Amino acid sequence: MRQNHFKLLFVLIIFGLNGNTARCQLSEWRGPDRSGLYNEKGLLKKWPDGGPALLWEANRMGDGYSSPTVTDDAIYVTGRRDSSDVLTALTLQGKKKWEVVYGKAWIANHTGSRCTPTYYKGKIFLISGEGDLVCVGPDGKIKWSKNHYRMFDSRPIQFGISESPVVVDNKVIASPGGKKASLVAFNIENGNVVWQAEPLNEEPQYVNPLLIEYAGKKMIVTVMGSHIFAVNAMDGKMLWKVNYAEANGAKGNIRKNHAVTPVYRDGEILVANGYGWVALKLRLSSDGTGVEKVWENRNFDPQHGGMVLLNNRVYGANHQSNPADTWICLDWNTGKTLWTQKWYVRGSVISADNMLVLFEERTGHVGLAIPEQNKLNIISEFQVTKGDGPFWAHPVIKDGKLYIRHGDVLMVYKVRS
Repeated sequence: MRQNHFKLLFVLIIFGLNGNTARCQLSEWRGPDRSGLYNEKGLLKKWPDGGPALLWEANRMGDGYSSPTVTDDAIYVTGRRDSSDVLTALTLQGKKKWEVVYGKAWIANHTGSRCTPTYYKGKIFLISGEGDLVCVGPDGKIKWSKNHYRMFDSRPIQFGISESPVVVDNKVIASPGGKKASLVAFNIENGNVVWQAEPLNEEPQYVNPLLIEYAGKKMIVTVMGSHIFAVNAMDGKMLWKVNYAEANGAKGNIRKNHAVTPVYRDGEILVANGYGWVALKLRLSSDGTGVEKVWENRNFDPQHGGMVLLNNRVYGANHQSNPADTWICLDWNTGKTLWTQKWYVRGSVISADNMLVLFEERTGHVGLAIPEQNKLNIISEFQVTKGDGPFWAHPVIKDGKLYIRHGDVLMVYKVRS
């Protein structure tokens, strides 16, 4: 009996260690699974007047709209200086460890850096505003760099490149679009091309693609031009595609500025976009090689603030749909709009410890809200007054700390009691 007890204890310890190791191997855009849901407990259910305590702030990292990537021992932030994109590594106390120029910045139509770094097993993967896909080591040295836009004869569109690359197994995957390839996978060790997915002959977008596992397949789901589609992450083979413009009923020149990462749960995918595009919920076929429409909602069009699925409700902010510039909640199962409510203007949304954190984009108010079925219940709020430009960087929460980036300033607040 005692021997079996020790065997069980040993298995539980090893499982726990492996679980912790797996969690710290990958840090990326909008947290685990790119879902906007942060696995945090014991957070404050109400902030002090004036906001939670400011632990520290760092600046002079360059102008940017990207979020910080926080690991167990460092913080990685991108910023633009002159015509270059720069990656800065900070300690968890906000002290600079190193910085490196990793590519050419986008210097037209809002000039801040866009890419939130993807951290995987000690390596940092980034894409510059002009298309340099780069691998940086933990010492701040560039291991390899490939301009996949030039390689595949594509070019950035109106607002540059905002993509954070996906890493799966030994591949880093990015979306140049154009006439030669929709997505391309590179070997994480040397940057060699592993596969290229068939082209859709459509312009790239601003979407951070989503990796999901279903029916024994790892697939990358994204939006490009007029299509929602998925490719097999192992070999780049097209699994399915949906004509999004046709589903939208587009007439004439509808603006194709897709920037919202899809949301996934249990074989179902929600795709939404600003500029009046229809929100579509799709259900994967049993083998993952096709989809069918579950529902649509024409009152939900988040522009670039993301969306979160919490319990059976979806939260986000409208762009142009009526009523515009409002926060909105949908029923996940039916697609029905449960409420829309005004709170300053639209912005980004994340969730942690069964609460919502909102960051409106015009005047920099940060809100803590209880997710409710019939209204937006703001419990606490404060205003960010440091930094310049629109408030477009999505908040991040890790280890009881709330990270807010505005322009070249990163602020870190204590949100755990």
